[in-house]
Amino acid sequence: MNYLAHAYLSGNDIPLSVGNFIADSVKGKKYLSYPAKIIRGILLHRAIDHYTDNHLIFKKNVSKLFPKFRHYSRVIIDIYYDHFLALNWDKFHCETLSHYNNTFIKNMLSFKNYIPNKILSFLTKLKTENWFLHYASMDGVENILYKMDSRTKFESNMYCSIKDLKDNYSSFEKDFFMFFKDIKYFSEKQIDFLNKEFLPNDT
Repeated sequence: MNYLAHAYLSGNDIPLSVGNFIADSVKGKKYLSYPAKIIRGILLHRAIDHYTDNHLIFKKNVSKLFPKFRHYSRVIIDIYYDHFLALNWDKFHCETLSHYNNTFIKNMLSFKNYIPNKILSFLTKLKTENWFLHYASMDGVENILYKMDSRTKFESNMYCSIKDLKDNYSSFEKDFFMFFKDIKYFSEKQIDFLNKEFLPNDT
């Protein structure tokens, strides 16, 4: 899952959202140095990624792109799914995406002492460039793919995958809705489990 989906799947729990958002920058057992409320988010992120990578629908979609984009196919499908989430945001959340975007960034920055500098820099771009809102349009997705492509160590040509999205749009959209129903249920159960495991001993 990509940024918007991870944010959404954290619900309204701010420390959980912080942990989820910084998780990719917290390697190995370094998460143990964080407060329990944030640890839950880091572990939730890892659980969501593991569940996603092994979900039959997600794997099927990745396999469609793999001949062209190899190991970048997973990243591309993550972005496709964020597109469908942003485009259909009113089906999933009572707030507008614009309002959610601003509130999310404000909440993240309230925990800035726990956020790595690299992620703080990204939060600034998220605010100034309105990434969450851009996910909803095809031009926005293409721009995001292009920016991510420019950051890869090797040539990935991820921006070219916008054609694959356009050519198979209804199929990817249908798969997204089926997959997202499953990941929402999984995330809710995982949060319940993590709350029971960590909150009683919160520091």
